[in-house]
Amino acid sequence: MTLKIISAEDIVFEGEVTMVSLPGTMGAFTVLHNHASLISTLTPGNVVYEENGNQTSVEIGGGIVDVDNNVVSVCIY
Repeated sequence: MTLKIISAEDIVFEGEVTMVSLPGTMGAFTVLHNHASLISTLTPGNVVYEENGNQTSVEIGGGIVDVDNNVVSVCIY
């Protein structure tokens, strides 16, 4: 699936990943391939994604996420 992490200033990450964990307002959750479509607000915390077997963490101050058709779009602030 494709992950896009963007802020007002920059594209933080864009690429193919196998897993994304996000700090949702109602609790942390993980998105895998073929996840159901959703939109959620995000709280301060870490977005963790796995790319080529390696996990990377990006600290965020909050934002929103849209999951649709194996594209995870994260807008952060």
